[in-house]
Amino acid sequence: MLLQTSAVLVAHIYLVAAWQTFTVPHIDGQDDTPGLLAALGNYTTDSTILFEKGIKYNIFTPIKFPVLNNVEIRFEGNLTYPTDIPAIQGALKAYTLAFGLILLQLSLAHLSNDAVIQSFSGHWFSFAGGNNVTLRGSTDPNWGWIDAHGQAWWDTRNQVNRPHGFGFSKINGGVIRDMKLWKPIAWNFATAGSSNIHAFKNRIYALSENPDKAFPFNTDGFSAGGSNMLFEDNYIQNGDDCITVGNGAKNIHFRNSYCEGGHGLSIGSLGKNGQVADVQNILIENVVMKNSLYGARFKSWTGGAGLARNITWKNIAFTNVPFPIYITQNYWDQNLGPRPNSTSGTNTRVEDFRFESFAGIIDDRPDYFEGTCISDPCWYYVPGANGHEVAIFDLYPDTAKNIVTKHLLPITRSLKPATVMCDPKIISTDVGFKCWNGQFIPTKVGLF
Repeated sequence: MLLQTSAVLVAHIYLVAAWQTFTVPHIDGQDDTPGLLAALGNYTTDSTILFEKGIKYNIFTPIKFPVLNNVEIRFEGNLTYPTDIPAIQGALKAYTLAFGLILLQLSLAHLSNDAVIQSFSGHWFSFAGGNNVTLRGSTDPNWGWIDAHGQAWWDTRNQVNRPHGFGFSKINGGVIRDMKLWKPIAWNFATAGSSNIHAFKNRIYALSENPDKAFPFNTDGFSAGGSNMLFEDNYIQNGDDCITVGNGAKNIHFRNSYCEGGHGLSIGSLGKNGQVADVQNILIENVVMKNSLYGARFKSWTGGAGLARNITWKNIAFTNVPFPIYITQNYWDQNLGPRPNSTSGTNTRVEDFRFESFAGIIDDRPDYFEGTCISDPCWYYVPGANGHEVAIFDLYPDTAKNIVTKHLLPITRSLKPATVMCDPKIISTDVGFKCWNGQFIPTKVGLF
């Protein structure tokens, strides 16, 4: 027994000794990224990388983490991006030029450049891959903030060389918890190519001081790509999708969260430039939506292909949302010209969509305006809509199967009856309400 106890004690001491902690160095007024990168190669395994509480770190150039295994990155201090917009644009441009030179060298040497192309993501914090990687913020309300100074970008509508936030890519077994982002410039967390991720109790504040004239464009909360992910207990105030589920995503669960000011709980966009989509097994539930343009949304481009299947939104409480439920296979980019013709063409097929227990207030004000509108008519304008719709199904023939709504309890701000848009020539099955362009009338399927 004594021998066994000694062996356990020795093993415990070894494990403790094997774990390393690196405190990121800081020099007032200087860029702290080089000091981190210089030492990072020594802490890629069984390590904690600590941004220390009480210090305001200057992350003036992007951080690209190498492949990590059993590493926790702790954000207990505050971090700041440069306040000088050209400085950020220059840093991203320099990265682009550097990778361009590498690509040229590889091309001249007749070597594959696929890995290099994938390695530059435009994120201020990017990851090359790994296993069991944790991003841990602070529960102290005054510390652990990452300030990107996005308001200045929004004020000038500057969309040139904008950095994304965290490219948490190719990570198997990852955790994102207690992170706090203050006025991110654009996009926040992306999980492309990752698996087995748990993201919880994160806080994103991307609300503009003047949203009508300085809208926080593209400040998506979570861009979920990959498989087997749980997002829960997150608090997101932003100007784009609260969560967007991208092509190739499978087994994604988003729950118990708050979303304000953005573009909803989205699948897609899918099928751009004829892309073959594959999205399956998505559950979004127990979410409060406030002052959001959309509630539950599916978006695919004309001309796409593939399948989006087994997707459920349920227990959604919404306040002042113009489009609580919206499916379109005619998504478009207002910067590229007028809305395309949606009368013909192929598209991503949708199967087994379920919208259950939606309750709240539709914002049907005739003068409603959302800050992303830079075209006339606005990109979110729906021909024929009267503004009272609780559900809009904008679908092509022979592309949709088994779409069902249940327990919808909508109220309009004007107290006028809620309506729907649904073409019975395209959808012949019972969707839970009378399928027509008219008043919302639940069917037996939609009531029970």
